[in-house]
Amino acid sequence: MSVLIDSPIWPGWGTTWSHLVSDTSLEELHAVAACIGLPDHLFDEDHYDVPVRLYDTAIACGAQPVEGRELIRRLIASGLRRSR
Repeated sequence: MSVLIDSPIWPGWGTTWSHLVSDTSLEELHAVAACIGLPDHLFDEDHYDVPVRLYDTAIACGAQPVEGRELIRRLIASGLRRSR
Protein backbone atom coordinates (compact mmCIF):
# COMPACT_ATOMS: atom_id res chain seq x y z
CA MET A 1 0.00 0.00 0.00
CA SER A 2 1.28 3.44 -0.89
CA VAL A 3 -0.93 6.16 0.45
CA LEU A 4 1.05 9.33 1.01
CA ILE A 5 0.45 12.48 3.04
CA ASP A 6 2.39 15.73 3.03
CA SER A 7 2.85 18.03 6.03
CA PRO A 8 -0.11 20.15 7.12
CA ILE A 9 1.19 23.52 5.88
CA TRP A 10 -1.59 24.67 3.55
CA PRO A 11 -3.75 27.36 5.21
CA GLY A 12 -7.48 27.70 4.64
CA TRP A 13 -10.82 27.90 6.39
CA GLY A 14 -9.29 28.53 9.80
CA THR A 15 -6.94 25.54 9.84
CA THR A 16 -4.01 24.02 7.97
CA TRP A 17 -4.29 21.14 5.54
CA SER A 18 -2.35 18.19 4.15
CA HIS A 19 -2.91 16.33 0.91
CA LEU A 20 -3.58 12.58 0.88
CA VAL A 21 -2.87 10.65 -2.33
CA SER A 22 -2.28 7.10 -3.51
CA ASP A 23 0.38 6.12 -6.00
CA THR A 24 -1.45 2.83 -6.60
CA SER A 25 -5.21 3.31 -6.99
CA LEU A 26 -8.14 5.52 -6.12
CA GLU A 27 -9.77 2.54 -4.39
CA GLU A 28 -6.81 2.37 -2.01
CA LEU A 29 -7.03 6.13 -1.43
CA HIS A 30 -10.76 5.97 -0.65
CA ALA A 31 -10.19 3.05 1.76
CA VAL A 32 -7.65 5.01 3.79
CA ALA A 33 -9.87 8.10 3.69
CA ALA A 34 -12.69 5.99 5.14
CA CYS A 35 -10.39 4.77 7.92
CA ILE A 36 -9.52 8.39 8.75
CA GLY A 37 -13.18 9.37 8.65
CA LEU A 38 -12.82 11.93 5.86
CA PRO A 39 -16.12 13.06 4.33
CA ASP A 40 -16.56 12.70 0.57
CA HIS A 41 -16.60 16.47 0.03
CA LEU A 42 -12.87 16.60 0.93
CA PHE A 43 -12.03 14.51 -2.16
CA ASP A 44 -10.74 16.71 -5.00
CA GLU A 45 -10.39 14.60 -8.18
CA ASP A 46 -7.09 12.87 -7.25
CA HIS A 47 -6.49 13.67 -3.57
CA TYR A 48 -8.16 14.35 -0.26
CA ASP A 49 -7.61 17.49 1.76
CA VAL A 50 -6.87 16.49 5.35
CA PRO A 51 -7.25 18.97 8.22
CA VAL A 52 -4.33 19.13 10.65
CA ARG A 53 -6.49 17.62 13.42
CA LEU A 54 -6.65 14.34 11.43
CA TYR A 55 -2.99 14.20 10.36
CA ASP A 56 -1.94 11.72 13.08
CA THR A 57 -5.05 9.63 12.39
CA ALA A 58 -4.04 9.45 8.71
CA ILE A 59 -0.63 8.09 9.69
CA ALA A 60 -2.24 5.59 12.08
CA CYS A 61 -4.41 4.45 9.13
CA GLY A 62 -1.31 3.74 7.06
CA ALA A 63 -0.50 7.00 5.25
CA GLN A 64 3.23 7.51 4.77
CA PRO A 65 4.47 11.04 5.53
CA VAL A 66 6.47 12.49 2.62
CA GLU A 67 7.64 15.90 1.44
CA GLY A 68 5.20 17.73 -0.81
CA ARG A 69 7.49 17.41 -3.83
CA GLU A 70 7.74 13.64 -3.35
CA LEU A 71 3.96 13.36 -3.02
CA ILE A 72 3.41 15.19 -6.33
CA ARG A 73 6.21 13.29 -8.10
CA ARG A 74 4.75 9.93 -7.11
CA LEU A 75 1.18 10.96 -7.92
CA ILE A 76 2.20 12.05 -11.42
CA ALA A 77 4.28 8.91 -11.96
CA SER A 78 1.29 6.75 -10.96
CA GLY A 79 -0.86 8.16 -13.76
CA LEU A 80 -3.58 9.11 -11.24
CA ARG A 81 -2.90 12.86 -11.39
CA ARG A 82 -5.89 14.78 -12.77
CA SER A 83 -5.21 18.09 -14.45
CA ARG A 84 -7.73 20.87 -14.24
